[in-house]
Amino acid sequence: MTGGARDHAVPGRLLPWTSADGRPCYLVGDGTGYVSRLADEIEDVQIDMADQLLGHASELLAERRVTSAELHYLARRLSESLRDVRRVAESRGARLAHRPPP
Repeated sequence: MTGGARDHAVPGRLLPWTSADGRPCYLVGDGTGYVSRLADEIEDVQIDMADQLLGHASELLAERRVTSAELHYLARRLSESLRDVRRVAESRGARLAHRPPP
């Protein structure tokens, strides 16, 4: 990929949250400390929330009478969840790519 923020590789783990101005946060270290464990827990929560939101979306979309406000709210939550899960996938994928061979 070219032309994006990923072109400027930052050593360390991409964290599941952003800075106050929306920029990615990274953790440099061996991945065994408190912040790394906290990031693991938050990633797990984000994935669980995405799973629950998908179930809610299926139920809502099966209804015959859904308002545009409900659909708009659902679309916003799905968008947020997709952004979170994409960040988790990117972080975990980067860690797998840099794992030393057994």
